[in-house]
Amino acid sequence: MSSEVYHITLYTFFFFGMTAFALLINSILLRFVKTLGTKNQPGAVVRWSSETKPAIGGLAFFILFLISFWVYSIVFDANQVFNSAPILGLLIASTMGFVMGLTDDAYNTRPYLKLTVQILCGVILALTGSHIELFEENIFNQILTVVWVVGIMNSINMLDNMDGIAASVSGFIILAAVCGNLFAGNWASFDFVLLLGMLGSIIGFLFFNWNPSSMYMGDTGSQFLGIILAYIGIHYCWNASSPDGTSSLLISLGALLSVFILPLADTTTVTINRLRKGQSPFVGGKDHTTHNLYYLGFSDRQVALIFIVISAIGLLAYLVLTSSWGLLNPIVAGISAISFFVAVFSVLFGITEYNKRKNVADIREESPEGDEQGKPQKIREFDEQSV
Repeated sequence: MSSEVYHITLYTFFFFGMTAFALLINSILLRFVKTLGTKNQPGAVVRWSSETKPAIGGLAFFILFLISFWVYSIVFDANQVFNSAPILGLLIASTMGFVMGLTDDAYNTRPYLKLTVQILCGVILALTGSHIELFEENIFNQILTVVWVVGIMNSINMLDNMDGIAASVSGFIILAAVCGNLFAGNWASFDFVLLLGMLGSIIGFLFFNWNPSSMYMGDTGSQFLGIILAYIGIHYCWNASSPDGTSSLLISLGALLSVFILPLADTTTVTINRLRKGQSPFVGGKDHTTHNLYYLGFSDRQVALIFIVISAIGLLAYLVLTSSWGLLNPIVAGISAISFFVAVFSVLFGITEYNKRKNVADIREESPEGDEQGKPQKIREFDEQSV
């Protein structure tokens, strides 16, 4: 059996085995764990759905993450795992993110504690070699890395606002890194094994998280995935290079915006809209791009499918940019990827503006004629709902 056939067979069994194991773990957890992460309280705006469901998806993510470590150590090279600073840094940072998320799901921790742990996770990645390589002065690279890690951890947490959204988007980001390893021929790399395991865990979770869902991933899942996705962004987007080994800001920016198009677009939209209202961007609300698509008339499933289509196009743009196809005209490929992000962001942001103006206009029409005090009050109530 040739080496290529051996690896294909091995990874096929590994991927489907991890997917099946994720389904099994989530089934067991769903049977026995009923209350973890059930934060919904009367009057609290936390979840899009008013139905209380356990936030246990992150438990399976972390279990399969550890299994992937174990499998690579046994099948390939244990010395590479335990002697590699970036791999150990990822293990420590992701474990911290998982524990912090688990604690938050169980006890509703203070925001400052969560932010402190997120910063520590970014520092660990930066100091262990997983840092952005953009500036000549390494200290600036490390600072940008910490900002990136904190931003993505919060972005995935914010994107986990409707059934199937965060998991689907995360799955495409992981798939982009898997394809990156395939094109580079890194069959036996640690990243490839880990990413296959994570992709299987996402699929196994989506079976229970697709609308109508029976579980959420919770902060346990979003904070853990945030670390994994930040790591992917550093190695496969920020530090991306074309097949001939050359790298440039245009390639990096195009790769980053293509792969992380939805987390960046949603978080930017929400942050702008909330700051304009004098609200904190980190407080839960129903003003995300997903919610505004629902207000426009799409169902929960249709919103998830729209995000899947956008993610798939972003994946294709990334593959073109970082493969031999991008070598034909890297400038055009980079500008096209950036333009796609701008177009998607503009449409999603425009929808939120349209919904706000439409609903304010409806409120004014419904207010009694000449009731000047009633009109602003209703508009204020609308703004407080962050719709």
